[in-house]
Amino acid sequence: MSTNYYFTTNWRIESTVTKVYDILSEPCDLKRWWPSVYLDVQELAPGEKNGVGKVVQLHTKGWLPYTLHWRFRVTEVNKPEGFSLEAFGDFKGTGVWTFLQDGPWVDVRYDWNIEVKKPLLRYFSWLLRPVFAANHRWAMSKGEESLRREIERLNASVNHQERT
Repeated sequence: MSTNYYFTTNWRIESTVTKVYDILSEPCDLKRWWPSVYLDVQELAPGEKNGVGKVVQLHTKGWLPYTLHWRFRVTEVNKPEGFSLEAFGDFKGTGVWTFLQDGPWVDVRYDWNIEVKKPLLRYFSWLLRPVFAANHRWAMSKGEESLRREIERLNASVNHQERT
């Protein structure tokens, strides 16, 4: 059985594409605002001024009892409508974030096309594919919940600064 996975995640967030882009394009903040999944994040290379070439090392988890060590390199930036990355480490593949403004809402889409490399995932993919997929969906639902909270926090901070 294949060790390739393709996931599409869709979120609908009340915000602006610029704010969503600004939050998701700063990976070193992921550990702070999406702590249920991101255990450690380190920028290894800053890349170009627009972010292309940035390399980030991550240690992540889901609700299953294993963690993943991986890196990504930003391969394309279309600010503020999204960006693309190439992943390597415990899995190899591509991710594409796309942000589309729809009135006061942002339609957020993440396309994740990977091949698992971590031995545990490779060896049991034939048996546990639905469980691994559920783990990914759980992680992304935590991301949506965390992004909403981060936007609320930023909006409250701006409102507080405007009053003072």
